[in-house]
Amino acid sequence: MEIILETNELVKKYKDFNALNHANIHIEKGSIYGLIGKNGAGKTTLIRVICGLQKPTNGSYSIYGVDNSNSEITNIRKRIGSIIETPSIYSEMSAKDNLIMQYKLVGMPNLDDIDSLLKLVGLDKTGNKKAKHFSLGMKQRLGIAIALANNPDFLILDEPINGLDPQGIIEIRELILKLNKEKRITILISSHYLDELSKIATHYGFLDNGSIIREISSDELSKKLEHKFILKVNGQNNFIKYFEENKISYEVVDKETINVYGENNLSKFINKLSKKNLIADDIHEQEESLESYYMNLLGGDKND
Repeated sequence: MEIILETNELVKKYKDFNALNHANIHIEKGSIYGLIGKNGAGKTTLIRVICGLQKPTNGSYSIYGVDNSNSEITNIRKRIGSIIETPSIYSEMSAKDNLIMQYKLVGMPNLDDIDSLLKLVGLDKTGNKKAKHFSLGMKQRLGIAIALANNPDFLILDEPINGLDPQGIIEIRELILKLNKEKRITILISSHYLDELSKIATHYGFLDNGSIIREISSDELSKKLEHKFILKVNGQNNFIKYFEENKISYEVVDKETINVYGENNLSKFINKLSKKNLIADDIHEQEESLESYYMNLLGGDKND
């Protein structure tokens, strides 16, 4: 496992306000990392610091193993493409002319790849149409194309689907997945559209008041979000014996609580238990979403 971005107790202070408060983040190569936090949590500040647009007040970070205090960090950042807040687009130019301009700005030696890049983002049919006449989704895809002009292997997108209609959201989602799977680009996405993030992210970082309160992989999260029945029982051993004999997946939470997985019909499950004289003091079902997990995380113990 190669960590391509790591922050260590990162602090960014504005007068008496800590926009980043000892933030620690770890992004694995090849991942799609969803950075989740409410407005004002510090998402954009974190991205701006990583991209070198702002200096940290305290702490440090490294990109591909190079510390931010190392002069080599400037060259390392050339491996990053980014859209921060809104894409930088010349509205009076076509998509192709926007890319030509960007290629010149980043010092690309030739323009041979522009047509294939336009095709990659679905803008190869726009011809001479000026960017000011593009839909918001098209502008966002052009912004991503501009961020890809220097062939980065790490792409940072700040709220890439903000304001898009459903079709635009689908197009951006498919493009992100294509960049990750086919181009093997590691992607950091800041977003508050949790349902959409849950469809693409391989890892999550939850940011609150400038601190990362939890990092978790999508595999780990899916286990926590499994549909389950929560039983409050006396005589726990009798229930466990029944679950073992019938190969029912379960988890002992504490001396009174058992979580049961893989059973989908509550009334049928209760009926099966009653036939074995197994009566729970309380039983209810739970199917958590990424959003409810996030809200519970903010409201619960942040250190568990």
